[in-house]
Amino acid sequence: MRTYLVTGGAGFIGSNYIHYMLKKYGNEIRIVNVDALTYAGNLENLREVEDLDNYTFIKADICDKEAIGKIFAENDIDRVVHFAAESHVDRSIKEPEVFVKTNVLGTAVMLNCAKAAWENADGSFKEGKKFLHVSTDEVYGSLENDGEYFYETTPYAPHSPYSASKASSDMLVRAYMDTYKFPANITNCSNNYGPYQFPEKLIPLIINNALQGKKLPVYGDGKNVRDWLYVEDHAKAIDMVQEKGRLFETYNIGGHNEKQNIEIVEIIIETLQEMLKEDDPRRALVSKDLITYVEDRKGHDRRYAIAPDKIKAEIGWEPETMFAEGIRKTIAWFFEHEEWMKNVTSGSYQEYYKKMYQI
Repeated sequence: MRTYLVTGGAGFIGSNYIHYMLKKYGNEIRIVNVDALTYAGNLENLREVEDLDNYTFIKADICDKEAIGKIFAENDIDRVVHFAAESHVDRSIKEPEVFVKTNVLGTAVMLNCAKAAWENADGSFKEGKKFLHVSTDEVYGSLENDGEYFYETTPYAPHSPYSASKASSDMLVRAYMDTYKFPANITNCSNNYGPYQFPEKLIPLIINNALQGKKLPVYGDGKNVRDWLYVEDHAKAIDMVQEKGRLFETYNIGGHNEKQNIEIVEIIIETLQEMLKEDDPRRALVSKDLITYVEDRKGHDRRYAIAPDKIKAEIGWEPETMFAEGIRKTIAWFFEHEEWMKNVTSGSYQEYYKKMYQI
């Protein structure tokens, strides 16, 4: 039975990946989920799998060398899928040191512990061991012109403390691949959306606010462009890179769903109005009149767009979920999990929201 160590598995993308893998492989694999359970990590995301014999949760910080080393020593880890990261740009602007610690130091600890566990006496590595570092398209900076895309060869030009910390962690992984021939891959993905996403991010924030008739904050003129990737498509891509990807290579994972932020907000409003029943009192609350433009984010990149040509050509992956379908699936999930949303938006989230958007 192959054993996967998933870091940050209680977070949004990590938990979706765990669900995808256990659904696909069943008892053929074992998953060890390591998460520090910061504000964005939520074990409710994994309630459906928590009692499975081939799933184990361990609360640990990836910066804790002793804890991570012990996990490798006590489990014959075959694959590492490294999601764990501070990932919200707004928070990185307020608290950059937290991002440097988790994203850079944490990645260094993960690399060192995996290397120590997998390295043979002659400097080679045990057969079948692989480390996949999950990163972001934000490391590439901003595209100024329509028709331009990020490729794996695009120079790094991060603009926020978050993207700078992720770029740094990418460089560490590259250094280990080059220096030690450490068996790894890097993936750089576009904006994810889907079930279990914490509502500091645009799509769940807008869904949650609109259903309550609250203002819908939009940065600047709302015309910043992002490429949107449905999270289950991302989980499938990660699995395929681990199975078929060439070692030491980087693969861009994009959704072919480029949209301005204001378009996203308007689509969510229209879709909510379509999906809410006539007699649902929330239907009257959902309106474009809720859109509220707020001061633009510092260092706000204008446009991201990924060209996933390499992963399609080498591995055969391409996105399957276009935005119109994905947003309906996402909204339907939030309708079915209203208690989850209430739980994650209570307490400290409200203070964060007021501080960040000042509305």
